Amino acid sequence: MTMAATYLKAKLAVRGEAIPEPMRVRIHRAISWLARAQQEEGDPDARFVFLWIAFNAAYARAFGFEDSSREQVRAFFAQLVAVDADKRLASLMLTQFSGPVRTLVANKYVFEPFWRALRDHDSSGHWEEQFQASGKAATRAVLDGRVDVVLGIVFDRLYVLRNQLVHGGATWNSRANRSQVKDGANIMSAVVPVFVELMLDQPDVDFGEILYPVV
Repeated sequence: MTMAATYLKAKLAVRGEAIPEPMRVRIHRAISWLARAQQEEGDPDARFVFLWIAFNAAYARAFGFEDSSREQVRAFFAQLVAVDADKRLASLMLTQFSGPVRTLVANKYVFEPFWRALRDHDSSGHWEEQFQASGKAATRAVLDGRVDVVLGIVFDRLYVLRNQLVHGGATWNSRANRSQVKDGANIMSAVVPVFVELMLDQPDVDFGEILYPVV
């Protein structure tokens, strides 16, 4: 990721005039947070949080009551995979980071139904059934080459990690959650710059109106 922000910023400067303003603002904001994240190589917690902001800047858009943030994210992944002619995301998720992806998917501590059952004192075991179903869905998606589905499942886990960090549900630099924080930061360090470059290369794809336009 060290060169990612600088490279993307230069590419945006060259192509900026041909990119619609809402898209240009979206990409500019994402790159700015990527640049900030790359200053935190020694702090996985901070790096993960800044990378999540970069991701949010890239995909977030205005939505109505019929939409949800999760639906937005999944639609965003589907759009990117559809225009990823070189299959860069497939290479990252199915090959380069296949180990960390499996580890995250198999980690109950980043699976929201586990925490919900704990809060609700639910001993029915329903969360375990959901957990197993999610793992099987991830395996099936990998075998079928459904990169958008794999991204969706992985980012469901990363969203729980994001909540733990941003909402104070974890201790900074804690030994209790090191593996998922490091894996999460490493995965996002690789895929978020690719998200942004795919957007740069496909300025005509409609990613929706940005939530907070420049006024």
